[in-house]
Amino acid sequence: MTSTATALHFLTVAEAGRLIRARRLSPVELVDAHLDRIARVDPRIHSYITVLADRARAAARDTEAAIMRGDWRGPLHGIPYGLKDNFYTRGIRTTAASRLMLDHVPDVDATAHARLRDAGAILLGKLNTYEYGTGTGAVHFDLPFEPARNPWDTTRFTGGSSTGPGAAVAAGTAMAALGSDTGGSVRLPAAGCGVVGLKPTYGRVSRAGVQPNCWTQDHIGPLAWTVEDAAILLQVIAGHDAADPACADRPVPDFSAGLGQGVAGLRLGVIRRFHTRDVAGEPAIVAGFEAAIDVFRRLGATIVELELDAGLNDFRACSRVVNAAESYSIHERDFVERHAEMGRALRDKMMGGALLRAADYLRAMRWRRELAASLDDAISACDAVVCCGATRIAPRFEDGEAVVAFTGQSAMAAFNLSGHPALSLCNGFSPEGLPLNLQIAGRFWDEATVLRVAAAYERATPWRDRRPMGDDS
Repeated sequence: MTSTATALHFLTVAEAGRLIRARRLSPVELVDAHLDRIARVDPRIHSYITVLADRARAAARDTEAAIMRGDWRGPLHGIPYGLKDNFYTRGIRTTAASRLMLDHVPDVDATAHARLRDAGAILLGKLNTYEYGTGTGAVHFDLPFEPARNPWDTTRFTGGSSTGPGAAVAAGTAMAALGSDTGGSVRLPAAGCGVVGLKPTYGRVSRAGVQPNCWTQDHIGPLAWTVEDAAILLQVIAGHDAADPACADRPVPDFSAGLGQGVAGLRLGVIRRFHTRDVAGEPAIVAGFEAAIDVFRRLGATIVELELDAGLNDFRACSRVVNAAESYSIHERDFVERHAEMGRALRDKMMGGALLRAADYLRAMRWRRELAASLDDAISACDAVVCCGATRIAPRFEDGEAVVAFTGQSAMAAFNLSGHPALSLCNGFSPEGLPLNLQIAGRFWDEATVLRVAAAYERATPWRDRRPMGDDS
C-alpha cells in the first residue's frame, strides 16, 4: 500500500475509507500519522486520557493483512477513532476522569465500541471528559487530568462533557469519536470545536457498557468532521441491543442514502425564540444563524416560522430536576462513601440531587411529557427543524461564569428531554476565528432527514475547508 500526499490526520473518514479499500492507503500509515499527531499537539489540547499506541499499531498491522487478503469489512475498516472515557473497554482502563476510577479496568466492552471494533475500526485511546461524564458545566481544574482545550484557541473551553472527543476530531488526533449526550454533551463540544455532533433518537443506539448519568436522557452519538462521516459511524453503532432495555427494536435505514438529495421542497421549521426571547444569542451566533437560513432558502427549502409555547427556561428547569435526581440515584453510594475524592462540579451536582424529593422528580416527569408533546407537535409539522445550538461562542477558561453559561444557555437539552434526533454543525467563524454553530433536529427515528439537511448545508458552504492547528503545529 502507498500513502496519499494529503495530511493523513486531516482526511475524512469517508476519504480514508475509500483509499484503504482501493489499497492506496495503509492502515498502518494512517494510525502512525495519528499517533504522531497526538504526540505533537495533544500536550497542548489534552484530548486523551489514555493513548493505546501499541494496541493500535498491532491492530493496524492485522487490518492491513486482512485487507490485502481481500477481507474488507466496510467503510470503517482501518479507521482510527477515540472513545470518551466513560465507555467501558474490556482490559483497558476506563477512568471517567475521576479519582474514584483511576484503577478501573472493565471486563466488558460498551456495545457501541464493540460494533465499531467489529467493523474494523481501530481504537487509538480513551478521550477526556467531565468527571463521570457529567457535572454542573463548571471547570474547576481539580480533576486528576488536565481539562481538554479548544484546538482553535487553547485558552478556551471545548464544551462538555465530551470534551476530548470534540478537541480530538477538530485537531486531527482522532478521525472520529463517540461521546455521550445527556443535555448536549455531544453537540456542545461539536459546537465549541466546530465539528459535527449527532445525538440520535432516544433508543436508536445502545448505551450498554457506557457509565450511566441519567437513564431517561442519556444518548450515545458520533462526533466527526463531516456529516457523511457521522452517517457512516451511526450506520454501524445503531440497532437493537437487548443489553440496553431502552434500545428500540426498529429497522436501521441507510443513513447515507439521502445525503446528496438536497433540501429543495423540504419544509424546514425555524425556531428563533431560543436565541431571541429566551436567551440573547451572541451577535456572531445570531448573524450566522440568519445566514444559514438564507442558504437553506436559496437551496429551495420552504422556511416555516415556528412558535413554541414553552421556552428554554422550561426545558432546562425540567431537565435539571430529572438529570440531578436520576444521576444521584445512580451514584449515591459513591457520593456517600467517597465524596471527598470527587471534583467540585460532580460533588455539587450530587448534593443538589440528594436534596430532591420523589414528588419533585414525579412532577418533573409529568411536565416533561407535556413539553415533549408540544415540541413534537412543532417538529411533526415539518421535515426538520433548524434552531440555535450553543447561543455563545466557546469562552475563555478564565471566565468561569461564561463557561457555565455556554452549557446553561444552550438550546441542546430540549431534545434530550423529548428524545428527538438533533445535530450540531459548524456554520461559520467569529471575527476571532472561533467556530459558530447551528442545530438541526428532526422527527423521531428520522436521523436520515436530519443528516440530509445538514449535508446540503455543508456542501453549499466552505466551512469544512478550514482546520485548526495546521500541519506545522
